[in-house]
Amino acid sequence: MPKPDAPLGGMDDLLVLFHDAEKPRERWRIGTEAERIAVQKANGAHLPYEGPVSVVTIFQQLIADHGWDAVRETETGPIIALRRGDASVTLEPGSQIELSGAPYRTVHDGKAESDLHWADLQPVIDGLGLVWLGLGCHPFASVEQLGWVPKMRYDVMRKYMPTRGAMAGDMMTKTCTVQANLDYASEEDAMRKVRVSLRAQPIVTAMFANSPWEGGRRSGYRSYRALTWLHMDPDRSGLLPFAWKDRTSYREYVDWALDVPMFLVKRDGKAHYNTGQTFRSFMQDGFQGIKAIYGDWVVHLSTLFPEARLKNTLECRGADVQRPDMLFALPALWKGLLYDDDSFRGLEGLVDSWSFPEVERQRDALARRGVRAKFMNREAVDWAGEVLELAESGLRRIGDLNDAGEDESVLLRPLRALLEASQCPADVLLDQMGDERPARDAVIRVAGL
Repeated sequence: MPKPDAPLGGMDDLLVLFHDAEKPRERWRIGTEAERIAVQKANGAHLPYEGPVSVVTIFQQLIADHGWDAVRETETGPIIALRRGDASVTLEPGSQIELSGAPYRTVHDGKAESDLHWADLQPVIDGLGLVWLGLGCHPFASVEQLGWVPKMRYDVMRKYMPTRGAMAGDMMTKTCTVQANLDYASEEDAMRKVRVSLRAQPIVTAMFANSPWEGGRRSGYRSYRALTWLHMDPDRSGLLPFAWKDRTSYREYVDWALDVPMFLVKRDGKAHYNTGQTFRSFMQDGFQGIKAIYGDWVVHLSTLFPEARLKNTLECRGADVQRPDMLFALPALWKGLLYDDDSFRGLEGLVDSWSFPEVERQRDALARRGVRAKFMNREAVDWAGEVLELAESGLRRIGDLNDAGEDESVLLRPLRALLEASQCPADVLLDQMGDERPARDAVIRVAGL
């Protein structure tokens, strides 16, 4: 892997990131990233970055009591993340807290690590009078109320992204996702996984829809988070129509990324904003005397937000965050679908006839109605059931067991129970609440962790 300050001379320098990430199957791992919202248990007030009850307070206690190390963008800058071993605690723009676990061979192991890390956080949260919400969107606060985490990239996003999408502010500050990170063996394997996961992602989004409230009322959508992504910067988000072909390449993915406008360039602890320049132009011409280096390319790839994102892993990133009993159903589902050859072929055959225009046209209905939507002339729940069966059979064939002798399909049982009732998580929440304008204490009662 090149050093961050290595100069970029051409396409080969950009492709090396993907080629260096290739791994034989025996070295494949799976990682999970999950975001959560914390609010005041007494009144539902949001968690600010600074103050007596804040992100900074939480981070300081984790550093003092649990051995986490502070991460700053500059030597004297504010804390923007924590790191311990291969795990990290990071922040989304509206003070959503994200735990990124180390990659593990089994989802069981990843879940065990995650449970331990969230257990570190729980007494801190309890002591500050906070409660986690297992929801994909903040149910009460407005964008203006939430404030912004003082991270260089987020400052430029706050100014630029609303010019490219009407719901960009909501997406950045109010939403939470759970993401699965998977390995690939070769260029063919990576791009095949990108193609199939992009096609299947809208159905997975419906299966995990878990954000029915916004602004203290029913939003009319099972996944308000998914709705926000339909009104986002089209240059850097969505289902990547170029990747739906039977055969694509790293080069095509890189060509797409090169023509997406940048956010910023960091040099010597300073951010240089350049949202009017594509990375292709930056490589050719530089910016204010700054020449492109490998670290800029790594940063740029992290500012792209398609539903399946290719970096040194494949990131499947289109699902609402879940309650603990459902959280690891998401990585288990994708592992069963993409790491078992028979299930991978089965999923490929299931989605092969779906065209980009048809799927794109029906994404709003899936966000609105979840698995009760009509999709490709069938009930979405029927498609979801077939996807789930493929994942379960794949996990059984892989046969990675926990201490009780159960394979990873055990993690999909809560999802199966929902689909057998033709429900997504949001349907359960709405059934529990019933009213049109849910009270804050009631939302905290049904969605609090």
